[in-house]
Amino acid sequence: MLTVLLVDIAIEGVPWLRPELFTNYHSRKPENAGMKSAIVGSFIVISLTGIISFPVGVGAAIYLEEYARKNRFTDFINLNINNLAGVPSIVYGMLGLVVFGRMFGLFSKDSWLVQTFSLPVQSGMVNGLVFNLFGIPWLEIHLPFGRSMLAGALTMSLLILPVVIIASRESIRAVPPSIREAGYAMGTTKWYVTRTLVLPIALPGILTGMILALSRAIGETAPLIIMGAFTYVPFLPNSIWDQFTAMPIQIYNWITLPQEDYRIHLAAAGIIVLLLFLFILNGIAVYLRNKFQVKW
Repeated sequence: MLTVLLVDIAIEGVPWLRPELFTNYHSRKPENAGMKSAIVGSFIVISLTGIISFPVGVGAAIYLEEYARKNRFTDFINLNINNLAGVPSIVYGMLGLVVFGRMFGLFSKDSWLVQTFSLPVQSGMVNGLVFNLFGIPWLEIHLPFGRSMLAGALTMSLLILPVVIIASRESIRAVPPSIREAGYAMGTTKWYVTRTLVLPIALPGILTGMILALSRAIGETAPLIIMGAFTYVPFLPNSIWDQFTAMPIQIYNWITLPQEDYRIHLAAAGIIVLLLFLFILNGIAVYLRNKFQVKW
């Protein structure tokens, strides 16, 4: 069945893989429609997701494997990390909407926080507080995050964080104890051994798990729909606070349109582009694993 589906997608979509698909925005005319903003949006959101989740996930893995004591509390944490890896993505979308998108309504005009401290909230597209540090647009801060790319990236980080932690812990655990013992025998500290001996050996496996986690995130639609990602964005984002769309959202939008060129041909072409991104990420993961894996 999968082979039949892929063949059908190739037949319908390959003729529509033209330059306009990558250079144009969505259009009312199928022959002029493209997914430029969706491709750029996906790239930025996934990049931000990696920047956020990599240090948090690897740091948590290092602590749990190298420093945390084995007791009921750590067993409880390990159990919940494994459970969180199997939670449906739409649940993370709802969590991200409440925590990052709306921030529990703390910055709405009628909230106790705004009323108590007389905070200068704005209405409209921002609908909250806006701080500008040193007058530099890139250092602007919005509270809550709303429908911004940062809110989407934070939501996707929650989605892949359990996977990153599990993959990183497995890679750290695979380092032979003799490596650590040799470092301790030289009189070095635990952090020095972890930083200079354990992490370099475990890094290929950590990077492989990270890339595979990002491969899952780039194809997710439900969390971004819940977060309020737009289906039509005729411009490129100028900052992490801008509205955005992504490739899965764009494909979903085309599938829902009644015209056959959108619903079948352009949607199939978009699926092919998304699959190419997934194949590239998976290829990078396989390359890193084979290139840098240490054999004992």
